[in-house]
Amino acid sequence: MSGAALGLEIVFVFFLALLILHRYGDFKKQHRLVIVATLLAWYLCFLIVFILPLDVSTTIYNRCKQATNSSPLENGSLTGSYSAASPLTGKHPCFKPWSYIPDGIMPIFWRVVYWTSQFLTWILLPFMQSYARSGGFSITGKIKTALIENAIYYGTYLLIFGAFLIYVAVNPNLHLEWNQLQTIGIAAANTWGLFLLVLLLGYGLVEIPRSHWNGAKRGYLLMKTYFKAAKLMTEKADAEENLEDIMEEVRKVNESIKYNHPLRKCVDTILKKCPTEYQEKMGRNMDDYEDFDEKHNTYPSEKSLVKLHKQVIYSVQRHRRTQVQWRILLEQAFYLEDVAKNETSATHQFVHTFQPQEPENRFIQYFYSPTVEWYWECLLRPWFYRILAVVLAIFSVIVVWSECTFFSTKPVLSLFAVFIQLAERTYNYIYIEIACFLSIFFLSICVYSTVFRIRVFNYYYLASHHQTDAYSLLFSGMLFCRLTPPLCLNFLGLTHMDSTISHQDTQPTAYTSIMGSMKVLSFIADGFYIYYPMLVVILCIATYFSLGTRCLNLLGFQQFMGDNDMTSDLVDEGKELIRREKRKRQRQEEGENRRREWKERYGNSREDSTRNRNVHTDPKESNYSETSTNRLSKYTRSNNRTERDRIELLQDAEPLDFNAETFTDDPLESDSGRYQPGGRYLSMSRSKIFDDV
Repeated sequence: MSGAALGLEIVFVFFLALLILHRYGDFKKQHRLVIVATLLAWYLCFLIVFILPLDVSTTIYNRCKQATNSSPLENGSLTGSYSAASPLTGKHPCFKPWSYIPDGIMPIFWRVVYWTSQFLTWILLPFMQSYARSGGFSITGKIKTALIENAIYYGTYLLIFGAFLIYVAVNPNLHLEWNQLQTIGIAAANTWGLFLLVLLLGYGLVEIPRSHWNGAKRGYLLMKTYFKAAKLMTEKADAEENLEDIMEEVRKVNESIKYNHPLRKCVDTILKKCPTEYQEKMGRNMDDYEDFDEKHNTYPSEKSLVKLHKQVIYSVQRHRRTQVQWRILLEQAFYLEDVAKNETSATHQFVHTFQPQEPENRFIQYFYSPTVEWYWECLLRPWFYRILAVVLAIFSVIVVWSECTFFSTKPVLSLFAVFIQLAERTYNYIYIEIACFLSIFFLSICVYSTVFRIRVFNYYYLASHHQTDAYSLLFSGMLFCRLTPPLCLNFLGLTHMDSTISHQDTQPTAYTSIMGSMKVLSFIADGFYIYYPMLVVILCIATYFSLGTRCLNLLGFQQFMGDNDMTSDLVDEGKELIRREKRKRQRQEEGENRRREWKERYGNSREDSTRNRNVHTDPKESNYSETSTNRLSKYTRSNNRTERDRIELLQDAEPLDFNAETFTDDPLESDSGRYQPGGRYLSMSRSKIFDDV
């Protein structure tokens, strides 16, 4: 099986990265280059995590062979430095591991993976970020914008590197070769990554076990869902308002620039990015070019159209994301409320308020019966989350202890190093690979999950269900490529597989061999790499007491905190929103059931005749429809609207129930209000949306 394990993991990791990317990205709508670049970045980072345990087991076997062939036996044991690290005797001869990788393969493999990921994170992905966010109408225009935006970014690195080269050339005592310059560049990149790594790791080591522990508290989850509903409704209303404002600007531009104007192609490109309903309302301005006087018309410049194009792309993406997230959050809230109601059920049968969609797999539908669902959701799942939280908390304690003691070689205090050295004595390669994989996998989960959770306003936000924009996908690929190499070096230091940490003259792993000798920068190798990870203790304490959350809450960023008045107000508001949405859906289902019964009883012909009789007769409803029609008229040409078209539009509209407390998803309905606790209503208009913040 020489090299078979490597090939299998290469294929497995590719499909794993593809599956995760499919959850966050949209393969149909996003550009293929964005998908390919993000997939390649994630794939290379996941490869490093999955292949590194094989490199460790192969290195231990090579050390055994080297010690056996080069070190003579004295007093029944090997002399030299290797005997201290792994006391090999004749009782445990060297044997090849099942996942052995032939010599010469791993160094080439690591060079390709490492340098490709570094090229992506420092050169290609930043350029593609600016290209994807650009509002240019041509490839040349987007490239020009991307180069200008990255000029400062690239210029800073060139300035630092140029100053360093000048210093080396002037100082006669320094004679650096190419390998040493390469090592310095790698050390600089790893130092930057380690600085960010410790920040994310300190958060994940505490938050992951705590989130699973809180996952067993149904009341806590339900209150947090209400809180998210209130915040998301505000964001959703703001996104709708912003989209309507942008569409108004597009409408004005569409009316001012006629069909044969030189900038008309740019306007058509902008219209294609607008939602379908707005495209149908605005249409294309086909007025005669000679019917207007150019002297009296102020046309927008191409630069302003580029800016408008960029705003349209951003506003449409944000609006679509909030709409999808709102529907998903409603389903979660309804399900958590169902769990809370079914916990006291005497029949042990899980009953849903709304009929769930039937699973495509008949096998799952047969075995996951209402009884099984009740025992899992109401009885077993809380205990499963508690046990998992305890296990993860133990892992976190081991990581924190090892991060603070891994520099000690005599005695060995790092628990990761102790476990690996115990397995190295008997050359139990399967145990070594499992221990290495679980360790580095847990570290990766703590770091990567934080990358998926953090949100930098609305510019960087990884949203599931295919709602992540191109900019955020590329930015996540950059973070992964910058965090993974220092993460793996930190793991090798925890296990004392890095000779820089163990201070022993042994064969290094193939991964550390491509990094070069970090002794070129001794203050980084012997100082920053060893003592900086100890700060993870301070970060874990700050995360445990939620200091970051409290600071954000003081700055005005609303966070979920149980002992806060603002939190309780938002929870009450979210509870009311969920209750209103539930009543709205119940009325919809009742209406569908009545229509279905009517159709089964009288047939399609009677249904058509009945629909024609359901015309608005209430004066209030008629006036409301008149207002809505007048508002919609600004998106169409007034000279083509007739009284007959208006009447037909009103006849096709469905009856409106003004006694119902519902929300409208139509971005044109800007007069609707949002209920607040205590009988207050929050207007969706831009001037009032943040009055209570």
